[in-house]
Amino acid sequence: MRKRMLLAAALSLGAALPAGFGVSAAYAQNFGQRVVNGVVEDADSVPLPGATVFLRNTKSKVIRSFTTATDGHFRFAQVNMPDDFDLWAEKNGKKSAVKTVSSWDTRKEVNVELKVK
Repeated sequence: MRKRMLLAAALSLGAALPAGFGVSAAYAQNFGQRVVNGVVEDADSVPLPGATVFLRNTKSKVIRSFTTATDGHFRFAQVNMPDDFDLWAEKNGKKSAVKTVSSWDTRKEVNVELKVK
């Protein structure tokens, strides 16, 4: 646990890790936050304004939501990289498939297309 706290402090200050520190590159890359964005479309691939997009932390079960813009786009900022999230959209009683944003995914920006059927 102490190594993790030292890693967090070092990375937040932009410091390089000393050789042999014993932290995997994957963990170091997945520290911090990311952006999850994308578009919600209907079954005919038409952008769906006014749909509600849900982002649920799979561990804490905390849910954030966003209503899509007129072009069907959504954006969640400050999504913690070390956590896993489920993402789906709903409108008029219809729901998209649930997609997972994994803590193993090292991208700082994740783009997702959700189809409401």
